[in-house]
Amino acid sequence: MEHIQILKIIVEMFLPHMNHLTLEQTFFSQVLPKTVKLFDDMMYELTSQARGLSSQNLEIQTTLRNILQTMVQLLGALTGCVQHVCATQESIVLENIHSLPSSVIHVIKSTFVHCKNSESVYSGRLHLVSDLLQALFKEAYSLQKQLMELLDMVCMDPLVDENDDVLNMVIVIHSLLEICSVISSMDHAFHANTWKFIIKQSLKHQSVIKSQLKHKNIITSLCEDVLFSFHSCLQLAEQMAHSDAQDSADYRLFQKTVKLCRFFANSLLHYAKEFLPFLSDSCCTLHQLYLQIHSKFPPSLYAARVSKAQQEEMASTFLVTLDPLISQLLTFQPFLQVVLDSKLELPCELQFPQCLLLVVIMDKLPAQPEDVQTLWCTESQVSETTTRVSLLRAIFSSFEQCSGELSLPVHLQGVRSQGQAEVAVTLYQHVCVHLCAFIASFHPSLFPELDAALLNAVLSANMITSLLAMDAWCFLARYGSAELCAHHVTIVAHLIKSCPGECYQLTNLSVLLRRLFFFMAPPQQVEFIQKFSPKEAENLPLWQCISFRALPAELRKQTAHEVTRVGIAQCKKWLSGTHTLGELESLIAALSALLAVCSSASEALDTGQQTAVVEVGSQLWAFLNVKLVIGQPYVQQTLNLLLPLLGFFIQTLDPQLIQQVVTLQTSLLRLEPPDHVCLAVLDFVCSLGKLFIPQAIQDKILPNLSSMFALLLTDRNWLLEQHTLEAFTQFAEGTNHEEIVPQCLSSEETKNKVVSFLEKTGFVDETAAARVERVKKEKGIFWEPFAKVTVEEAKWSSSQPYAKRARHELPLEEEYRSAVQAATGALETVELLLQKSPAPDWLLMKMETLQERIDKLKRRVLEGET
Repeated sequence: MEHIQILKIIVEMFLPHMNHLTLEQTFFSQVLPKTVKLFDDMMYELTSQARGLSSQNLEIQTTLRNILQTMVQLLGALTGCVQHVCATQESIVLENIHSLPSSVIHVIKSTFVHCKNSESVYSGRLHLVSDLLQALFKEAYSLQKQLMELLDMVCMDPLVDENDDVLNMVIVIHSLLEICSVISSMDHAFHANTWKFIIKQSLKHQSVIKSQLKHKNIITSLCEDVLFSFHSCLQLAEQMAHSDAQDSADYRLFQKTVKLCRFFANSLLHYAKEFLPFLSDSCCTLHQLYLQIHSKFPPSLYAARVSKAQQEEMASTFLVTLDPLISQLLTFQPFLQVVLDSKLELPCELQFPQCLLLVVIMDKLPAQPEDVQTLWCTESQVSETTTRVSLLRAIFSSFEQCSGELSLPVHLQGVRSQGQAEVAVTLYQHVCVHLCAFIASFHPSLFPELDAALLNAVLSANMITSLLAMDAWCFLARYGSAELCAHHVTIVAHLIKSCPGECYQLTNLSVLLRRLFFFMAPPQQVEFIQKFSPKEAENLPLWQCISFRALPAELRKQTAHEVTRVGIAQCKKWLSGTHTLGELESLIAALSALLAVCSSASEALDTGQQTAVVEVGSQLWAFLNVKLVIGQPYVQQTLNLLLPLLGFFIQTLDPQLIQQVVTLQTSLLRLEPPDHVCLAVLDFVCSLGKLFIPQAIQDKILPNLSSMFALLLTDRNWLLEQHTLEAFTQFAEGTNHEEIVPQCLSSEETKNKVVSFLEKTGFVDETAAARVERVKKEKGIFWEPFAKVTVEEAKWSSSQPYAKRARHELPLEEEYRSAVQAATGALETVELLLQKSPAPDWLLMKMETLQERIDKLKRRVLEGET
């Protein structure tokens, strides 16, 4: 108390008479360090004895209250010092008073920390000293306001950026930043005013302190405060959403918190604008801020459940400030590197916000200079370990990771059309529309990047990503010139022809070619026909992908005739050849092309050609048997093409052939073939619903039909089950043989399943909230980056004969079994042929050669065993 009294006397009676230019030397540097030590000693005493505080222990209670009263007086004396400096000087040179700000800030911070921790320091006895703690806080609050007024009067030479004044100002700003972190949850208004002062001083002295400031610390603290206030908004909004009665006090607090969010976001925006060149190490923090906010805001799966009105209020008051922040960062290369980092790995809840961010950036790029667009749209090797992908590739990659949002689907604000009401759109529609708009404004110099990104996405293993790329490519075909469309069709055609066997990439390219072909102008279609003539068998893999409806009537008829003629010729060539599995590839191409003609240009075929197709189909069927189909994927693919082809001409098929087909299908299903075989069987069985089966063979066909439906309706594969229900419904509605319908329903469970399907009942009753939770769990479990397909894996298709598979794909034992199975199947085929026609002259010699090879192999097996 004596020391404090002396300090008060000096401040009140001697300080006014001192020369303000010598205050630092004569007073502040001498007195303030001792004052700070005295304050620290009192603070130590206070916290040490606070544990013994109780209403019974009056001695400790009196001691603690005396210490707190003394602290209040000490803060009052420091306030007097600051007020004196403000009153006697119009402009202040920091060097002349540098001990004062540092001492005052130290005392203020210690006071605020003590007040913040008072609950734990005083435990359950806070009420015994709460009045004095409140007085202490108010005195510190007043002292800080006075100090900020003093610091606002500080002048610095803008031409000098390396001296003690600069260092002192930087220390002051960072010390105030530390105070911000202490008071953030104590007094929101005071917290905001402190931040306002920090930003103001940083900008006021920008020219001299910009290189000394720890910008990362300031940006990180601002981002933390933005997030904290945003989460407070969400909590208040959730409370109001769950409360039946609307509390006006809660709503007013919500509005204040939203405004606080806006203040922090605007402060961040202002600071980032002025100090952007110094923020290279803060870009990751800014990126994460954007993602974190959007992950908690609708329509994110992880968003808080708040009312529509409060969503809109937060969006219009706070979220709109994030948009100009992204605009500022667009030209900043370190931000670009963070967003497009090839090694960027985000948790599930941030993948959707990343996709939204990339779309926002894509929308902004057309207004940027060409060099900025080039930066974003080209890939770059930044360092040995860091690669930057292009914006388009990043969008497709990010979109691929939003499986949950796509399947739910989430809905976003749509684009407002002139004269039409705004409607919500799915994530797929949102990305697709904005992607197409971006393509429409794409700079010509970047078209190679666009082509590469679209092709890369079309070849994706993810179906929805591939579909998005196809939609964008089709827009490009419509928006661009006829020559550009023809050029792209030609490229895709060459890619299809160069594909090494069946693979998902070939399937994707085939779908793309089919769609693009519709956008070709007739003159370009004629050029395509000349370039990839349907008269050439090597071009059949292309024509199987094309819908003949895309061609004008006369051209359609002519092309369909040529494809059919060549396709039939290829089938006959295989029939007259050696019938090896290796030759099935050309046969499959021919059958696929014939099926494409029948599906999209059947009216163009004359009776003779239709008869020829049925004839070759019948002859090919004779070579199929159950073991061969089960053992060889290539044979399965042949079956998958033959069944719909024969089904197309079901009304003209020979009844004996129908019987053979149904018998083989029934045997196949009992051996549980692959799902794609089951689907092909379903298509053919469904086509039998249009046919009246002759009396002579009804007893051989109808029981098999009911048996097949009974087997398929009990399959546990959901996709196959759905297709079966659809096919069975179609068959039951169209068939003349109604007596077999009940026979297909082999159990009560199957009957209930069919009834539920017909009545559209039996669905799981799931609330919107439960569905979101389910989708979140599914996304967390199933999402992982799709494995890259190696060149070797792409080279050999799963439908290749096993003997041609890459050796590493199967264990050796499995390879032996597959090879023997293939040989057995080939021998059975020869046996069937011998029953139908005499053997050719060369067959006996070939069989003797094979026998010699078998004997040689047997000797090697025996040698291996010994």
